Amino acid sequence: MVSNETKRTRLLRINEVTELTGVSRTTIHRMTTKGLFPKSVPLIPGGIARAWVEAEVEGWLTQRVTDRDLEVQA
Repeated sequence: MVSNETKRTRLLRINEVTELTGVSRTTIHRMTTKGLFPKSVPLIPGGIARAWVEAEVEGWLTQRVTDRDLEVQA
């Protein structure tokens, strides 16, 4: 049986991102500029409201754990 259910993309605003990661707004913006954190998505073309894709932020967190585990093994 094939499901017609579509996967929803959940977007997180900056307060949710800082709470989830434990990283400050300033640091998130710095890391994004350096390509070290997922880019935000403009919510309105030409507007200032932005959000982050939850799956990308979770992937970033998972990578931190993987990097930690690789350091322990080295």
